[in-house]
Amino acid sequence: MRVPFLTPLAGACLALLPAIAAADTATARAQERESQLVQSDARLSGEAAARAWHLTDQEWQRYQTLMQGPRGIYSPGLDPLTALGTEARSDDERRHYAELQVRAEARRVSQELAYQQAYDEAWKRLYPGMAVVQLGGAAASPVTAPRGSGRLAVFVKDDCPRCIERVKALQAQKTPFDLYMVGSQGADEQIRRWAVLAGVEPARVRTREITLNHDGGRWASLGLGGELPAVVREVDGQWQRQ
Repeated sequence: MRVPFLTPLAGACLALLPAIAAADTATARAQERESQLVQSDARLSGEAAARAWHLTDQEWQRYQTLMQGPRGIYSPGLDPLTALGTEARSDDERRHYAELQVRAEARRVSQELAYQQAYDEAWKRLYPGMAVVQLGGAAASPVTAPRGSGRLAVFVKDDCPRCIERVKALQAQKTPFDLYMVGSQGADEQIRRWAVLAGVEPARVRTREITLNHDGGRWASLGLGGELPAVVREVDGQWQRQ
């Protein structure tokens, strides 16, 4: 019988085959372990987020699914409770998320007020001759028209869930804007309360990235009409909805 002839190079390659196979197996196992660790980290992260919002794992999964669909496009950055409440499948579910959100907002307001008090005390101690900006920002004095500086002007009103949702979305996008409260009748406290409900960040008000203003008839003077909220910008001398 004729014995197949192997060159030295071919023989060496055959000898390496078991080592190559073992290396491939080790690589595959390492990749599998890495994938399992990533999945485990994601699961733990999701569980922690769900607990932070007092939601079940199933509710958190539904929130993530909603934000991957039209709701996430309409309202990017929307918080879980607002998203789940807006997309509630029954009256009971809607009430459930409304109650969770009221409790969450109460906790947040309490924490922010406590921090604001500490901030005010620190400011007075470090800069006793300078005025401090209060939580929510001082409402601007009425003027005849919105600023025409290219910034967005956002017109809202009280008792308007869609207004709160739109302002939260703008903040999530890190968009500077001037907010005007229609029907506030010059009541600074009304604007501050509304800003807290909408999650307006005090730091962004202090830096004037966001300003809080009484409408003072501005919305009517624009003559744009339509429902609030209204997000408008001046383009070539004309105010247009965005």
